[in-house]
Amino acid sequence: MAVEASFEMWATLFLTVVAVVAYASERIPVELASIGIIVALLLLFHIAPLVTGAPPLLGAGDILGGFSSPALIAVSALLVVGQAMVSTGALEGIARFLVWLSRGSFYRAYALSLGYVTASSAFLNNTPIVVIFMPILRSIAERYSRSASAVMMPLSFAAILGGMLTLIGTSTNLLVSGELAKLGQQPFDFFDLTIPGLVLALAGGTYVLFLPAFLPQRDEPPGLGTADGKQFIAEIDVAPASKLVGEASRGGLFPSLSDVTVRLIQRDRHMILPPFENVVLQPGDVLIVAATRKVLTEILAKNPGHLLRTSGAATDPAVAGTQPSELVLAEAMIKPASRMIGQTLELTNFPARSQCTVLGIQRRARMLRTRLHELRLEPGDVLLLVGRQDAIDRLRADPDVLLMEWSASEMPLVSKAPVAAAIFAAIVLPAALDLVPIVITALFGVVALVATGCLNIRQAARAVDRQIVLIIASALALGTSLEATGGAAYVAMLVLEAMEGASPSAVLSALFLIVAALTNVLTNNAAAVL
Repeated sequence: MAVEASFEMWATLFLTVVAVVAYASERIPVELASIGIIVALLLLFHIAPLVTGAPPLLGAGDILGGFSSPALIAVSALLVVGQAMVSTGALEGIARFLVWLSRGSFYRAYALSLGYVTASSAFLNNTPIVVIFMPILRSIAERYSRSASAVMMPLSFAAILGGMLTLIGTSTNLLVSGELAKLGQQPFDFFDLTIPGLVLALAGGTYVLFLPAFLPQRDEPPGLGTADGKQFIAEIDVAPASKLVGEASRGGLFPSLSDVTVRLIQRDRHMILPPFENVVLQPGDVLIVAATRKVLTEILAKNPGHLLRTSGAATDPAVAGTQPSELVLAEAMIKPASRMIGQTLELTNFPARSQCTVLGIQRRARMLRTRLHELRLEPGDVLLLVGRQDAIDRLRADPDVLLMEWSASEMPLVSKAPVAAAIFAAIVLPAALDLVPIVITALFGVVALVATGCLNIRQAARAVDRQIVLIIASALALGTSLEATGGAAYVAMLVLEAMEGASPSAVLSALFLIVAALTNVLTNNAAAVL
């Protein structure tokens, strides 16, 4: 097999090597490297046009065609769908049910969780699945006195194994299927990968199940990875229409508030201190509780009236005229020189001027039994805030508080979880039954999720990973150029000559080993396309 070498072919091969080195070295941002490769290809074929016959030139439309690839569009849309499943908590209910099924056994809880991760990853992007299960598995590890590090690696492996089971399990599957269609071959059906994927998942899953036994039990430094364990003092109002009215304590605890520690009940002018024996909650009671940010977020999402005044003249500024999907939670610390030190929140007028509501206050090494509006602030106090994104952003310029940039997160819309789950089923089922291409159902899903309020436009835009988009587009541009210039045929000829006389299985094995080696320095998407 002879391949006629040309300047364009050698230039394209050189740019391919440059791309591999740039991605592997990580000295240049991935986005910049990807755009640079695309620009270099555009300049190359503008200065030295490639005459191929039909079409006569490898033009800008061919090089930029990756951005319009159905596979890339489907991948981007599915990233938005995955974000909606996280934002609405549509997967967490099943996850907690599986943990409840474990009935006190670490390995049962661990195995059920990883099984659910593997199954979910067959239909969703790995990242949201891992994000959901990281705190769950960490909690399981802590409950059974295991190192959290011993379950994080198996979690990652389980998600990867699950991604091999269906066409939409990973973006790489979609890209390879798209390339098959471009080559005139039959693309993968939804479940074409399931049988070989199951073989690999079962073999790998067996190893993953026993992996914690081989991993070292690390003693984690105090505070490492325990951001979810910080306790905030908060107030829960028992309004006349609250579900808490009439609830009686059992063994000193209130069943509906099992995840919080009730430190004080304010009833009119009287204070009821623990232990709470035969206490029945009444309208007008105010519960002073200690809870983690995660628990307070869940209470806010499910029963906003417990933490916020959502109607009447005393409506909290954060929720006045604001949709739940627009609310953001964040943490801000009282600065050492703050004018708020020694004053209460009412005296500082902080909620009104910042347009943020203080959900809780965290003070290290201090057990507080004080209502929030009576607590005098100290340097280092951390305020848990809720408000619109623009209000949170304005806190960066506030001279009295220091906004903790890492802490901002959107409020989960748990009320939309059934809607998000139904839309997800409407995306997957037609594609699985081979009735409608996945790119169409995925785009339909994005429109439906935004239209029903499961996501807003800003959240949907942020869910699309620009690194994935640019890497795939640049890899497709290189692949198109290599094929058009004969570079791909030239590399194939070198491989065949190096393995002359070997069987087809040996040649394919060599190719797969090369791809496997490339995935250690490149993304799976780029390695597969190249």
